Amino acid sequence: MSMTETELQDKLSKYADLAVQIGVNVQPGQILVVNAPITAAEFVRLITAKAYAIGASQVKVNWSDEFITRQQFEHASPEVFTKAPTWFAGEMTELAENGAAFLSVIAENPDALKGIDPERIANFQKTRGAALTKYRELQMSDKVSWSIVAIPSQPWADKVFPEVPADQRVDKLWEAIFHTVRLDREDPVAAWQEHLDTLESKANVLNAKKYASLHYIAPGTDLSIELPEGHLWAQGDSINAKGHSFVANMPTEEVFTAPLKTGVNGTVRSTKPLSYGGNVIDGFSITFEQGRITNVSAEQGQEALEYLISLDEGAKYLGEVALVPHKSPISESGILYFNTLFDENASNHLAIGTAYAFCLEGGKEMNQDELTARGLNNSVTHVDFMIGSAEMDIYGITADGTREPVFQKGNWAF
Repeated sequence: MSMTETELQDKLSKYADLAVQIGVNVQPGQILVVNAPITAAEFVRLITAKAYAIGASQVKVNWSDEFITRQQFEHASPEVFTKAPTWFAGEMTELAENGAAFLSVIAENPDALKGIDPERIANFQKTRGAALTKYRELQMSDKVSWSIVAIPSQPWADKVFPEVPADQRVDKLWEAIFHTVRLDREDPVAAWQEHLDTLESKANVLNAKKYASLHYIAPGTDLSIELPEGHLWAQGDSINAKGHSFVANMPTEEVFTAPLKTGVNGTVRSTKPLSYGGNVIDGFSITFEQGRITNVSAEQGQEALEYLISLDEGAKYLGEVALVPHKSPISESGILYFNTLFDENASNHLAIGTAYAFCLEGGKEMNQDELTARGLNNSVTHVDFMIGSAEMDIYGITADGTREPVFQKGNWAF
């Protein structure tokens, strides 16, 4: 049964509250920057009203449009994709340095750029990523509050629910999203607090263990990942430079840390499609030697995957190791979202590219050279891909060589 218009408006209002209060946690006098597609206009208006009600000094919205983006990738001059957007990077960096909060609303079509020359997409990602280096450093060391939330679009809903009558797909995706962000609970804010406490308890156990490495075993996967000395396991909520909490991803089901850049060896196989750069990459395996990717093979999207790992040298190494139980709401729903924000929270995953500075003791205060010296990877990109399943076992290996189960059959062993 579909929601009535009144029920949808009530849920939307609560969702905007969650995004503003729990997600970016807007403070009185703070600027809020919202990046959103024009299809999200109604939701962004709600976010804007709620942010101003809390006392935001300004809400600045950067709009995008899928049709216009595709037109640009199809028809713009090649040099457009290699010219750094210094004006945009300068604005984002200045806003971040002035303590703004950043909220991204996504509603992407997984096939938005299907058929576009992968070189154009890769050049765009590389050039934009390099231009935003300073902003990304502020973001990835928790200096600023940021969050990502999603709303449905018709093309996305069509991809997720092809078996449902076309006029019901968007409503079904709304209901699925509302469930993942706990909006179907009596008190969503309290439910989030309880959930974040649970994730913190798992991170606390791992931080007490101080494992030297993790060993992953599953069909097609035999992978060893060393962890840097002083690594920290983080979870859903973070604290910015001014001491205010925020939740970067809504939903979130993970605890995660940074691997030792040169300490990854073996092969890992994906268990879910990866939607990257407007293309779907699926059925892929990645082999590592001393941290560096030496081979990739994909049943779908091979070229896109090869471009991803060629963005820069850091794109050939890992920057994140994340643990998500198979028994989690998104996984148990059985829905494949073709969207990393959701699919990564249904599955153990790894990320190609840059590492989070806060995953190292004292990392928030270190510069990039210091982080690199401690074994953390740096890149213009950070792309999560899913590797978990009900058949995955993960062992933690202590400094003295003791081997302990961390995950068994896809779920926490403790």
